[in-house]
Amino acid sequence: MIETLLAETARAAPNECCGLLFGAENRIETALPARNVHPSPSTHFEIDAVALIAAHKAEREGGPQVVGYYHSHPAGPAEPSVTDAAQAACDGRVWAIVAGHQIALWRDSPGGFEPLSTRVVDG
Repeated sequence: MIETLLAETARAAPNECCGLLFGAENRIETALPARNVHPSPSTHFEIDAVALIAAHKAEREGGPQVVGYYHSHPAGPAEPSVTDAAQAACDGRVWAIVAGHQIALWRDSPGGFEPLSTRVVDG
């Protein structure tokens, strides 16, 4: 999953990349890149609705659980921006934000983004 996030960040630069995170409970198992359809992709992201709807539909049909989303900040830190906060759904999902080679995880809570501790488990 980490390799996917870093590779997609590098591939999309200087634009923001984005995608979906799948797993269960407090575990992220895979990341699926999605097209950034925002009209200003160098400073904003919007996950392609086709990918987003398909992932949630698959989850309802017994597929992998959508636990969150990821995007990159090509020219900023690995923390939620003012724009991220304004666009957040406050639904408790995880946001992974990639800046360079740093990945930070945040919970999109009703009170705002909360930093999450991370631990990488191989296998």
